[in-house]
Amino acid sequence: MTENPCYKQLFETIAALKTPEECEEFFNDLCTINELGAMAQRITAAKLLLEGETYEQIISKTDISSATLSRVSRCVKYGSGYKKFL
Repeated sequence: MTENPCYKQLFETIAALKTPEECEEFFNDLCTINELGAMAQRITAAKLLLEGETYEQIISKTDISSATLSRVSRCVKYGSGYKKFL
């Protein structure tokens, strides 16, 4: 995926952000409120999974769909990003 020059530019731009305030400004310009909410929901769900919460507890706390939670769970189990940064 990062071989795509557009993706590479996106990831380089994100990596250059230095403060939470810079991130907020950038993502507010880049994303809709719904997109930001979906990303925040996924991060919260991943953190709760890593803390040992059940699907039922996570859905109750975050209102995430079971399909999205399943995808997040696969990424937590088999991916490297969530484990590295949460």
